[in-house]
Amino acid sequence: MKIYGLTGGIASGKSTVAKMFAELGARRLDADALAKQATSPGQPAYEQIVEAFGREILQSDGTLDRRKLRRIVFADEALRERLNAIVHPAVMAATAEAFSLFEAGGASIALYEAALLVETGMYKLFNGLIVVDCPEAIRRRRLMARDGVSAEEAEQVFASQATDAERRQAADFIIDASGSLDRTRQQVRRIWTQLT
Repeated sequence: MKIYGLTGGIASGKSTVAKMFAELGARRLDADALAKQATSPGQPAYEQIVEAFGREILQSDGTLDRRKLRRIVFADEALRERLNAIVHPAVMAATAEAFSLFEAGGASIALYEAALLVETGMYKLFNGLIVVDCPEAIRRRRLMARDGVSAEEAEQVFASQATDAERRQAADFIIDASGSLDRTRQQVRRIWTQLT
């Protein structure tokens, strides 16, 4: 089984592109979804996060207030690193298990969708890297509309990620997601043909 990393800046269209690849037959693994599972109540990472950041990061139902936690960690790099040190090991364990299941099920191509593949150097572990590219101005508008963050919060998120140039430099394949969905789908099909 070949495994390709799929990355891009926040709000670049990674999930949309990953779904398009899945429609063509790729097995898809979403690092954000794994992180949400790993940090749900009752999980060891959840307990560690509450211990590290306090109960004020919880919503009334006991789940993490992810928006509040995001504000905290994007304002302080040391706290962001602390959170990542808690979450990443749990995500990596779940990732290894999922890839084993994909391979046992006969999958030939899998995608690992994650925002920080270039920043962590993790992209080097895969057979190749697909970068979803989209101008920062478009991503900023998408992020503010989708997540309801302020311009200042958006800037903190952008500052914590690799630059577009850094992602492009690491890429084996680049998908321009600034246009229509049809145009993006055409690029996905072209790359899929090369992967298979």
